[in-house]
Amino acid sequence: MPPTQILLSAGEASGDMYAASLACELKKRADVAIFGMGGAQMRAAGVETTTDYSEVAVLGITEILKHLPQLRRAMRNLVGEARSRKPALAILTDFPGFHLRLARKVKPLGIKNVYYICPQFWAWRPWRANLVRRRFALALCIFPFEEKFFGDAGVPVKFIGHPLVGQVRASLSRREFAAKYGLHESYKTVTLLPGSRPGEIKRHLPTLVESCGELGRQHPGQYNFVLALAAETNLGDVREMMRPSPSLTVVQGDTYNALAAADAAIICSGTATVEAALLDAPMVVVYQVSKLTALLAKPLIRTKFFGMVNLIAEKEVAPELIQEKFTPNNVAREVRNLLEPARAAQAHTDLAEVRRRLGPPGAVERAAEAIVGLLSGAVKASGNAS
Repeated sequence: MPPTQILLSAGEASGDMYAASLACELKKRADVAIFGMGGAQMRAAGVETTTDYSEVAVLGITEILKHLPQLRRAMRNLVGEARSRKPALAILTDFPGFHLRLARKVKPLGIKNVYYICPQFWAWRPWRANLVRRRFALALCIFPFEEKFFGDAGVPVKFIGHPLVGQVRASLSRREFAAKYGLHESYKTVTLLPGSRPGEIKRHLPTLVESCGELGRQHPGQYNFVLALAAETNLGDVREMMRPSPSLTVVQGDTYNALAAADAAIICSGTATVEAALLDAPMVVVYQVSKLTALLAKPLIRTKFFGMVNLIAEKEVAPELIQEKFTPNNVAREVRNLLEPARAAQAHTDLAEVRRRLGPPGAVERAAEAIVGLLSGAVKASGNAS
């Protein structure tokens, strides 16, 4: 018999990472051929990416409007591939604006949908949990409180834990990292993560560069500034945004070591804040979207905090500078505060609690087991129907 077809889709860098790990685990457990939307990590895991996620990796209401042609093209491609290949399952990773629509389009084709990494609907338009109930056969969530939220909405849900637990680790000591990149061992290291999407980098990097300049002017000769970028980031574009800049050491494809070596980090809100918590890096969380997007989104937000580490801890363990609060002076002030001995000690205590709440290792393996169980039922049903 030919391998069972599975559609696997991710719409951004973190989803590409999660989906790639899942693809590897699924291939260990079943004879499957996996295709869909993703990036370099999914391709390395043997997934045939018929659409690259770079076509759809945008965030924000007004930003999405500008990219509608690319989003529609990606949707047509995936639905067309699903119609011709007839996969038993469609496994959709986070990215709800796109994947909820994709689920609606492929379900009538007889495909069972699985949500891997449930969207944060408890924070943002919670009524959309009803769409998950109607369109998905299984939802896999990564935070314990999500299981109750989706379960109360009637969604078939399973808590698997966070996929990054047990996976995020540094390969270099602080001393080795400093030696590799020519940093001063006696200086405080401040690591900057402006985001993975081009739009995020464009919005955040100029303010981050100014923040470093502010810190350097106030306390010259005390800081190493490290800009950590994803391996696939266009370095030429980034260097243009950095002019003029303080002395920034650019590190590409070495984010975990950059975070592990950090005395403080300034991080674009998202998955990177969880990675920083797992690497025990005290952080300032920043984020900015267009003014119109912020205005439209404000009434829809249902949480006190924006940063994932604060949501997990249910208190502010990392200061948040969102929208108009994200200024060079504010960032410099919060970084200086984080470097105070008492504040740094408290940050490490708080991050230890975040790590405890993220659960034990093995989330991807648990997800794969649940999906293989669903896959067996889907294949049997398909065989009976034929």
